[in-house]
Amino acid sequence: MLNLTPRYTSTRVDELPTALQPLAAQSLTLARLYAGRGITEPDELETGLSGLLPAEMLHGGTEAVRLLDIAIDDGQRILIVGDFDCDGATSTALMMRALTKMGAVVDFLVPDRFKYGYGLTPEIVELGIETYRPDMIVTVDNGISSHEGVARAQADGITVIITDHHLTTKQTPPAEAVVNPNQLGCDFTSKALVGVGVAFYVLGRLAKLRREAGKSTVQVSQYLDLVALGTIADVGVLDKNNRILVHHGLNAIRQGRCCLGILALLEQAGRDPKQLHAQDFGFVLGPRINAAGRMDNMRIGIECLLTEDWGTAQRLAQELEQLNRTRRQVEGEMRTQADNIVEALAVETDNDIDKVSDVIIQSKPEKKAVNGAKRSIVLYQDDWHQGVIGIVAGRLKESHYLPSIVFAPADTARTGDEDAIKGSARSIAGVHVRDAIEQVAERYPELITHFGGHAMAAGLTIKRGNFDGFVTAFDEVMAEMNDDVFAEQKFTDGALQASDFSLWFAEHLADASIWGHGFAPPIFDGIFEVLSFKVLKDKHLKLSLRYPDVQYPIEAIYFNFDSDVWDYRAEQVHLLFQLDINEWNGKQSLQLMVKDLAVVEQG
Repeated sequence: MLNLTPRYTSTRVDELPTALQPLAAQSLTLARLYAGRGITEPDELETGLSGLLPAEMLHGGTEAVRLLDIAIDDGQRILIVGDFDCDGATSTALMMRALTKMGAVVDFLVPDRFKYGYGLTPEIVELGIETYRPDMIVTVDNGISSHEGVARAQADGITVIITDHHLTTKQTPPAEAVVNPNQLGCDFTSKALVGVGVAFYVLGRLAKLRREAGKSTVQVSQYLDLVALGTIADVGVLDKNNRILVHHGLNAIRQGRCCLGILALLEQAGRDPKQLHAQDFGFVLGPRINAAGRMDNMRIGIECLLTEDWGTAQRLAQELEQLNRTRRQVEGEMRTQADNIVEALAVETDNDIDKVSDVIIQSKPEKKAVNGAKRSIVLYQDDWHQGVIGIVAGRLKESHYLPSIVFAPADTARTGDEDAIKGSARSIAGVHVRDAIEQVAERYPELITHFGGHAMAAGLTIKRGNFDGFVTAFDEVMAEMNDDVFAEQKFTDGALQASDFSLWFAEHLADASIWGHGFAPPIFDGIFEVLSFKVLKDKHLKLSLRYPDVQYPIEAIYFNFDSDVWDYRAEQVHLLFQLDINEWNGKQSLQLMVKDLAVVEQG
């Protein structure tokens, strides 16, 4: 049997939170799902825009709006400086669209990540001055740690407004205005806003100020398609505030009320906008936008989100599709190499090796055991591509359930000990990876040049010659953590009722909320009788199953299944699964997407 942790243990209606009991009369399963995600009051499920937190709570917002209002009225040249991921691209596009409609003179700059690094660096400021001669710089999705860049801009008399959401434990830069729910002293109760969410709040307040003053303005809520895309693609925690933003953005796209670039990207992916779900922002749209920043320059992605011409949108979407294919190929090669290194380490654990197949790797920390298991994976190779290290780190984290950091050269032509290498970290629940990296920086100040990020994802820059030292120091921090942090918990929302195995319920469930990070998609378990099975392409297991009181066979698919856990003689299986709708030749059918499987021993 599978070892699973129930999200919610009660099965009786009268034990549910009082507010959810009326819902249980319609669907006990849905009521239990909400209870398992901490919902106790009906208003936590409301999706009206009036339920959004007030913009006045955002520290620094009043001054930012005042300065932007003056800049528009005075015809000042405003330069938007964005980050190079999907959150940065949507934030930049949102600022450009809204400020232009308000009458601003505005341009944007998203510098080459490989040349200029992250944040508002002095070099980026100089590039901006040289290219656009701005009176004001507004950062989106970056800048909270950019003290030097702010100083460089101010030295030329440029007003700086920082809008960001990244964590910081240091004093904010002395910009003219800083808006970040995670900055010290900000009382905004949702700390989960991503960069595009912060930009939306600033622009919404600016639009309201200008509307009340009878000036040129815009309805900023018409751009919630961009806010929804950036929020999900940046893995923002789906608290009530973010769920409202994504709900309205998703509905806008389904109704075709969105930027042409999103429609063109969906066309490239062969997806119907009317059938879009929140997860598609992360799996379909996000990777295509991100491919520009990873493989080339994010300008292509932003221009795709800005164009008002359908032909241009299609051309740019096609370019992004091609970049994404290249990204997948590079990522695949790197993942294979990374898996080989980890495998070689497992074999060579008794030897103090620093190289396997001429690859510089983590050695000592891999051997630090937690009940015989590893505590982290930290890898580097001279020819790895900086643009996909985050994805590879994420795959390693998922497959090994360990905090994983993958490094690549900042410049593949320069790989000496004094040259910079950039790392991307992905973490597991219970290991706040940005804080862990900060602990290393505090103990060994000479090791890390720059770092930043969140609990589950972070980035850092070190010298290549400091790689081994960093690995040892990072493992020191991991060794101080409790053993149970490294044991993966698999959650379940429990068993489904027989009536839940229907197309109607699967559709209803998909639209019952905005599911995702922090509001986990429903996942169930149950014991099924195996009617028949077949293995597809030597790696996917297709099952036909029977469940008590369900009058028809239930189809299930287990992609990339572990052949070691399967027995062709199996009569019963315990499955962890999600409900899905399979479309084939225009027909829809219910399908279980299997996430884990155990053969039930026949006694």
